[in-house]
Amino acid sequence: MIEPLHTAPPLLAAHALAFSRNEEPVFGPLDFHVDAGEALLVQGDNGAGKTTLLRVLAGLLQVERGQIQIDGKTARRSDRSRFMAYLGHLPGLKADLSTLENLHFLCGLHGRRAKQMPGNALAIVGLAGYEDALVRQLSAGQRKRLGLARLWLSPAPLWLLDEPYANLDLDGITLVNRMISAHLRGGGAALVTTHGAYAAPPVRTRMLTLEAAA
Repeated sequence: MIEPLHTAPPLLAAHALAFSRNEEPVFGPLDFHVDAGEALLVQGDNGAGKTTLLRVLAGLLQVERGQIQIDGKTARRSDRSRFMAYLGHLPGLKADLSTLENLHFLCGLHGRRAKQMPGNALAIVGLAGYEDALVRQLSAGQRKRLGLARLWLSPAPLWLLDEPYANLDLDGITLVNRMISAHLRGGGAALVTTHGAYAAPPVRTRMLTLEAAA
């Protein structure tokens, strides 16, 4: 007798997920999933709820309706915060600390075991030589790169990237694509929001389109 094939559950799945603010719908209900090794591109106009969706998934906002699953099991907010690494519009950096101090601080704050040394992460994102530079001295693009370094240090399998190409030049966009590709090849997954053109890396990508609530 041939044993039936057991398909692994998706890394992340959302069922009838919806969110409202002041009784006005922001998004949903949504059903989607993300498998290991793929990126889900979340598109939509401004006000469609892309950032809110990522903040709900990351556990920064409470789920109002619907269900979020990790590896086929219902996930609490604490589970999601450990499982996901979130890079938002504001990277949450300490302005009066150096780039290197920020990486050490953030790794310790989240109790995360870094994949590699913070100094190596700075080099990967093009900030070698900026180890002692204070964050408040950095340009917007350099701060975004520092946020990417923090992301690279995280062992979280799912990346939530909110407009990761903002404030980056062509080299920075190439860097983001290279990092996403490496993360997916290692068995991770990513949700990427954008309302503009997407410089798609050579990875498996699906689309989720949000429409602004009427």
